[in-house]
Amino acid sequence: MADNESKANALMAEAEKKLNSSKGFLGNLFGGSSKVEDAVDCYQRAANLFKMAKNWSSAGNAFCQAANLHFKAGSRHDAATNYVDASNCFRKSDPNEAASCLMKAIEIYTDMGRFTMAARHHQSIAEIYEVEAIDLEKAVKHYEQAADFFQGEESSSSANKCILKVAQYAAQLEHYEKAIQIYEQVASSSLNKSLLKYGVKEYFFKASLCHLCIDIFNAQQALERYVGLYPAFQDSREYKFIKTLIEHMEEQNADGFTDAVRDYDSISRLDQWYTSILLRIKKQVNDNPDLR
Repeated sequence: MADNESKANALMAEAEKKLNSSKGFLGNLFGGSSKVEDAVDCYQRAANLFKMAKNWSSAGNAFCQAANLHFKAGSRHDAATNYVDASNCFRKSDPNEAASCLMKAIEIYTDMGRFTMAARHHQSIAEIYEVEAIDLEKAVKHYEQAADFFQGEESSSSANKCILKVAQYAAQLEHYEKAIQIYEQVASSSLNKSLLKYGVKEYFFKASLCHLCIDIFNAQQALERYVGLYPAFQDSREYKFIKTLIEHMEEQNADGFTDAVRDYDSISRLDQWYTSILLRIKKQVNDNPDLR
């Protein structure tokens, strides 16, 4: 490990030496551009050695140096590739720097018209803010941007995947109206597509729960509207579960509400998102003197 790191540091120094010798009149006259290419090669080799030594910050920095030189030389694709390489390294040590490197790659790809690549990297940034840096507002922003790019490239499946993430985190951030709009939109667009129709029940279920976080009356109206759009929803466990929750909420029966959730969970396991939303709904039963 130490040997790899010392070799990497030597290559970094060699790269700097080549860059300095390429400057000025004599450098430009005697192969300045080739010295820059040699410096890029040194930075890339150093980065890989730093990776072997698990020195992720130094590896990321070396890839950034190579990317900067590629960009100045007009090699935009190579620059973007090295910024992505840098991001993959920084992701293990500095998530915010990883996101910053991906943004540089995105700027290049959008300028080149490579919108699918830009979309994928916006998605990666969203995942960084979702998992490592923990900033859901920023995660939502980048999932939205990814969805827009995917939609523009007619990648509907990838766009839906990203926009559903927006709905998930919008609900967690208590932006229920936004979440409802997305779930309803995706459900409606999936109704006439045989490969996507299986997900309609789930989207209407999640939208209904978001409605319950706001108001029972609107939730009841939404259920009627969903059944009108998708009659099979009325026969689902999800629909019956929502109806049961509404009954217990109207009766201000917190114990009945808890029992209904437990019964549903015993058959269809509720993940953390569902659990947190249901706890917010139950809080209304305890806090509101009159839910009618």
